[in-house]
Amino acid sequence: MSRILVTGAAGSVGAVGRTVVETLRRQKLPVRALVHREDARAEALRATGAEVVVADMTRAADVVPAMRGVGRVFFSMSVSPSYLEAAVVMATVARENPDIEAFVNISQMTVSGMTTASTEESRQQRLHWLAEQALAWSGLPLVVVRPTVFLEHPFFTLFAAASIAGRDEIRLPFGTARTSPVAARDVADVVSVVLADPAPHVGKVYELTGPRSEDMNAVAAEYSEALGRPITYVDMPLERWLQEDLRAARLPEHLAEHIATMARLHARGRYARLTDDVETITGRPATSIRDFVVGHAALFGGRGNGTRPG
Repeated sequence: MSRILVTGAAGSVGAVGRTVVETLRRQKLPVRALVHREDARAEALRATGAEVVVADMTRAADVVPAMRGVGRVFFSMSVSPSYLEAAVVMATVARENPDIEAFVNISQMTVSGMTTASTEESRQQRLHWLAEQALAWSGLPLVVVRPTVFLEHPFFTLFAAASIAGRDEIRLPFGTARTSPVAARDVADVVSVVLADPAPHVGKVYELTGPRSEDMNAVAAEYSEALGRPITYVDMPLERWLQEDLRAARLPEHLAEHIATMARLHARGRYARLTDDVETITGRPATSIRDFVVGHAALFGGRGNGTRPG
């Protein structure tokens, strides 16, 4: 069969692209992994048996050779001001390839609530919305995957992890709204199933969430059960959280604006979504918050037995 091109293969939040490469290679499928630079992550991808190419997705001259001999594409790119440009370049080159049988685009669930005139979303979310429009116009055999916030998102693995490890508190500005974070592993498994046999999925949109939608007090209860010690939720006023937590992280401006907007939209209930698409496609339930925390207990200052390391 023709190759499967996986972009964003070096991995960022949750490393979905890298996990997709590893999963497909375990199935002995031919994979070409596109990375932005040569480093240890590229070598690790080669160790799976994947072909690795270095390319800039905003440059058609780089993408054309990367697309040769490809039949299926997974387009994934981390939060970036260049996201829309990369999506359009990838779609333009893919349209010139008569062998493309599936173009799988990972977007964001927030897009499902957006309109042409909506303004409350982040610039990154607007870029995702525009990219979805452009891909729809392209006429490519499209599959869209829209995950909600990842369990690996900085909300949980940076900000909450620090306050849990230090004070047994989840300090986030989500108010009483519900959320349903999804594990990156589940997203990668959905994408891998689609890429392995795309025909039944072309033309569909899959929205991926965790197994339940719950408020942050219920989320804290899952952390408590997983870590073996009481964890409480502290509802931070948004502006205080932006000043004390987000600003202290010293993130790039585009990323910081995106995370700040996600926090606002969380409090407004935009992430109170629940679907069973993960289970429908993979045949297994989505990973719960509790199970994710059990598997990453050291990150939260404990090892699942009620004690702290050290």
